[in-house]
Amino acid sequence: MNEALLAFIQPFMRHENDNGSPEVQIALLTFEVSQLQEHLAAHAKDVDAKRSLLKKVARRRKFLKYLKLNDLTTYNTVSKKLKLKV
Repeated sequence: MNEALLAFIQPFMRHENDNGSPEVQIALLTFEVSQLQEHLAAHAKDVDAKRSLLKKVARRRKFLKYLKLNDLTTYNTVSKKLKLKV
């Protein structure tokens, strides 16, 4: 795993090998979304990247919805740490 990615998701991990909890998945998708946004800033006509960005944003939204329904305090914490609009 990439060091920058690991440093980004580290605060959200429940244990050392955690990569499946909703918090980690949201952080991972947020990292990937930011990478795609940087790419699209330089390559505005890359339609595949735009589609991929929209898919990742939708997937992150689903994880956030799940987290909001099941654990509101964690949802608020994750949203605040990642500076997501709620």
